Amino acid sequence: MAIARHDRGTRADLRALGSQIHPVFMLPPLAASWFGAAVAGEFTLGVGALHMAAMFFAVYTAHVKDGYVDFYARGEDDDHPMTVRGCRVALVAAAVGFAACTLALGALVGPGGALVTLPTWVIGYLHAPQLDTNPLTTTLGYPTGIALAILGGFYVQTTTVSATILGFSLVFLVTLAGVKIIDDEKDYDYDRSIDKRTVSVALGRIRARRLATYLLFAGIVGVLWGTVSGLFPPFSPVGALAFGSIVLVARRSDPTLATMLLIRGAYVFLALLLAAVWFRPLSGVALVDITVLGPYTYLATEIVFGAVAFGLLVYANALRSAVRTIVVLYPIAYLWDWYTLEVGVFEIVMRTGYELFGIPVEEHLFMIVVPALVVGIHETLEKHARSSASGTGSRTQ
Repeated sequence: MAIARHDRGTRADLRALGSQIHPVFMLPPLAASWFGAAVAGEFTLGVGALHMAAMFFAVYTAHVKDGYVDFYARGEDDDHPMTVRGCRVALVAAAVGFAACTLALGALVGPGGALVTLPTWVIGYLHAPQLDTNPLTTTLGYPTGIALAILGGFYVQTTTVSATILGFSLVFLVTLAGVKIIDDEKDYDYDRSIDKRTVSVALGRIRARRLATYLLFAGIVGVLWGTVSGLFPPFSPVGALAFGSIVLVARRSDPTLATMLLIRGAYVFLALLLAAVWFRPLSGVALVDITVLGPYTYLATEIVFGAVAFGLLVYANALRSAVRTIVVLYPIAYLWDWYTLEVGVFEIVMRTGYELFGIPVEEHLFMIVVPALVVGIHETLEKHARSSASGTGSRTQ
């Protein structure tokens, strides 16, 4: 029996085998493997190539198995380029290739190199029909594979696991989980008709999109945490900022466009983090010291953030809501602030020295700016949520 369904011959068989290499989903695990190696610093090309090849065979296994299950077992796909025998031959060949790479890593690196690599193939093989039938494993399968590729690429070079590589792996696990939720939203109607429990089906499209957005921003904040704590290079927030701007655009787009933007944004994210790790730009550059403003430093920051809060409130038409909130909150905040300053819990150094009713004048402004900023952000998000909900409703009618 032939490998290809629609033609005969060696070329047709090779085309059928090649059809299961999907660059959009294949390239990220390979790049993630090398990213892990880059985080390690100096690396051995041969070991890195072996780990990358193992990632290729793991993802290829997932593609072949998924196509086989969707066409031959579930009847979801309209066509498939490979015969049943062809799918089985491809799965065996990929398994043999993965086993060879994993055993070679075990011999060159040690048992840990093989153990950190093996789970990627297990995830790929079990993706369909075992892992893609419930919201948790459907969403986390591919992101977990990427996280393991990053971790494994680092481990096979160093035989250790650091807080930095764990941090990067977690950032991509969380971020790509958000992307996967939005990607699954594209098939919401069909998945719902066959009772396939993706996150969108389980939570509904609006709540699922909201959860995806939270995960995307959690990954971005994770980069900031890692940078401030010294785990990530100083240039890393540039990658987070670039990806965050794409998230802001994608969160209001339809699922197809949003997925396209986020996948390409994830490439940019990874590329900028790779540049941060490999070239170390901004290393040794000191933070901008605004204390040159002397006693007006604290006041200047309040003016800046107060202007942001005012802009958000005007945009969201929420000035009255902010005033009500501030009026109610102010007495509580005032007593709390006065007491903590009185007993010496904290001290404000860069201030004007002027006081009003027993506390620095800057603290009075602080008790206005912070609630105004909170209300401004909240009302802006609610405005966008209402807009997204009305847009989703119009598309599903």
